[in-house]
Amino acid sequence: MPHKANLLIVDDDANTLASLARAFRLAGHEATVCDSAVRALELARAQRFDLILSDVVMPSKDGLSFLEDLKNLGVASPVVMISGQANIEMAVRATRLGAVDFLEKPISSDKLLVTVENALKRKRLEEENVELRQRLGKHELIWTSEAMRRVMAQVERIAASETRVCILGETGTGKELIARTLHERSARREAPFVTLNCAAVPAELIESELFGHEKGAFTGAAARHAGKFEQAHGGTLFLDEIGDMPLPMQAKLLRVLEEGEVERVGGDRALRVDVRVLVATHRNLEELARQGSFRQDLFHRVFVFPLQLPPLRERLDDIPVLAAHFAAQIAAQNGWKSRTFASEALAALQQYAWPGNVRELRNVIERVLLLSSDEVDAASVQLALPQLSSAGVGAVFSTASGASSGSLAERVEAFERDVLLAELKRNHHHMTNTARALGLERSHLYKKCQQLGIDLRAIRSDR
Repeated sequence: MPHKANLLIVDDDANTLASLARAFRLAGHEATVCDSAVRALELARAQRFDLILSDVVMPSKDGLSFLEDLKNLGVASPVVMISGQANIEMAVRATRLGAVDFLEKPISSDKLLVTVENALKRKRLEEENVELRQRLGKHELIWTSEAMRRVMAQVERIAASETRVCILGETGTGKELIARTLHERSARREAPFVTLNCAAVPAELIESELFGHEKGAFTGAAARHAGKFEQAHGGTLFLDEIGDMPLPMQAKLLRVLEEGEVERVGGDRALRVDVRVLVATHRNLEELARQGSFRQDLFHRVFVFPLQLPPLRERLDDIPVLAAHFAAQIAAQNGWKSRTFASEALAALQQYAWPGNVRELRNVIERVLLLSSDEVDAASVQLALPQLSSAGVGAVFSTASGASSGSLAERVEAFERDVLLAELKRNHHHMTNTARALGLERSHLYKKCQQLGIDLRAIRSDR
């Protein structure tokens, strides 16, 4: 069977449980057995199963009542019912309650495995259709500029390979979109694309998130959990903001990349995984490696093909098509009428420096649509932009402390620092409002201030 699944088998007969579990494990699946529908309901609440196989006639709670309870709880796992006392009425009722199939005992192993595989395929197709509908337009790359043409030419060249790619770029430039594109144009496109933001997961939980854990491995581990590597088996794992991964975790990640095996927290055996790993960061990994805050050996493992994404201020030709795309997308989501942009409005958008890049542009377009009723004009754009005027941004960019000399990275850092300080001042040092205005997550704004040497306590005390 092509995909390993996590199954729950419910039957009050110990021999049936043992034989079914053995058949599934031989076929490469994981099987949890339970002799009570009441206990099985607790397991289904606490843990996600790819499929549930349940007997009908059981003491305390029968299989049909169990199936009804699963439906009421919103458990989405497909259910196959089995019974040695089957009749048409029972099968019809089970189907109406949501069972995907109904089998009579005794069941041959071959028929059972085919039935289960068909149910799993149907479930995967349903999930993929839902995901595709949700992603329609959401993950589409929009560009016309020469800067993005060069990037996409590189994407086309490396997508079909197994090469590890390190996607570099400022926050909001579309690093995850590029990673998805690499996956979707690769031979792994039919397999999962799994993401993990290393900066968003607490240090004490990142190992469990990546490698999974066994039940009881630590306080709160009520059930077995498959980590991101297992979830991405056969596909692609995208590790965003890898520069923020704690050093101890970097050593464990290196071992997985070298050996192709993971071990769940609390586990006692290694699991083989076949995963293409893509990483991204807005930080200078090479400099971090020199400083010792990023392992040199891991750096050489992930920094095989660096792919640099240009900030929006270096691809201004893309703003008109991006603005039109976001306007159509937002209008459709909200049931608003479509809106066009006056040439002066597009010019105003192109004069802004976009410290939050494409993500900030989308937020501004949403504000623009709320502020205008017909064609979007320059006045609506100016109202929607952060109240750091276009001229002010240009002045900041050209005269920021240290921005007129030094390396490109130093000049960009000086520009970012002055933009953050100006935006903090405009929002009276309110972090949530500042983050929203810049199109950043609040936690990322704190980290960005720390990276740029902005002492929030000091500037607050100066008010």
